[in-house]
Amino acid sequence: MNCLAPGLAACLAFAVAAPCAMSQAYPAKPVRMVVGFAPGGSTDVVARLLARRLADSLGRSFVVENRAGAASNIAGQLVARSPADGYTLLYMTSTMTVNVSLYPRLPYDLAADFAPVAPVVDIPSVLAVHPSLPVKTVQELIALARARPGEVSYGSAGSGSATHLATELFKSMAGIDIAHVPYKGAGPAMNDFLGGHVQVLFVFNATLVEGNAKAGRLRPLAVTTRQRLPGFPALPTMQEAGIRGYEASVWNGVLAPSGTPGDIVLRLNAQIAQAVKELTHSLTEIGAFPMQADPGEFAAFVKSEVVKWAGVVKRSGVKVE
Repeated sequence: MNCLAPGLAACLAFAVAAPCAMSQAYPAKPVRMVVGFAPGGSTDVVARLLARRLADSLGRSFVVENRAGAASNIAGQLVARSPADGYTLLYMTSTMTVNVSLYPRLPYDLAADFAPVAPVVDIPSVLAVHPSLPVKTVQELIALARARPGEVSYGSAGSGSATHLATELFKSMAGIDIAHVPYKGAGPAMNDFLGGHVQVLFVFNATLVEGNAKAGRLRPLAVTTRQRLPGFPALPTMQEAGIRGYEASVWNGVLAPSGTPGDIVLRLNAQIAQAVKELTHSLTEIGAFPMQADPGEFAAFVKSEVVKWAGVVKRSGVKVE
């Protein structure tokens, strides 16, 4: 027993020290960043910008892998079941905080199966109306909708989409009734909105709003984030327009499998914050605004978003099988 004790002690010491040594060497091989959307979309574009910058700063490849489908649930399941070693990360969007309430059965537990690493960007939406609607402010839109309940229509990218829930949150907070017209994607919704087939739309693409506003094809009323947009300095926020506490945007962030070593999470957090800072100009050009928070703050934010959108989903009655 006495002869074995030193060896046992050495083994225990190695077991404790090994993860730490592995963490210090991180990353020692390419890192996979899984994106739950198809190539070419705004989420994929930002993920690739981030991956390239992280590869430059950390000296290892960050490979973006697209696993589109089921509103990021396929990607979420893949990463939740991956080793907790920092070599498989999930590039997530706020869609996943909505999915907790929207889907009756998820193949993962957002709270238990992931370690929040860092937020990346916030993509604001603009509340816009078709020029045929005789309103120029949010309060005028509310007054018209109250005078003609159910007659004003709004488009969305589909039931449960960001555009749908942003409008349902607005309806609830403003106390109005406007009719939902779901489309199969943001593109068809935008096309019908510009054609005047629906009168109201929350547009999650500031550059798209700018061009169409200048051409007189839509009228922006307010931005859905806390700050005004650089491209629309005169456009009020929803809060300034009288909808106190309203905020709806599509934000992106990075998650790791639960159990990922804390020092790896902290290193990734610091590197992502630096990368996003360096990418500020490129990001704002495509309507995405940098976010920064430590892992604990990001975890609290994700939790608050789950609670917020659970209320919206319940009030709207939307369900996705």
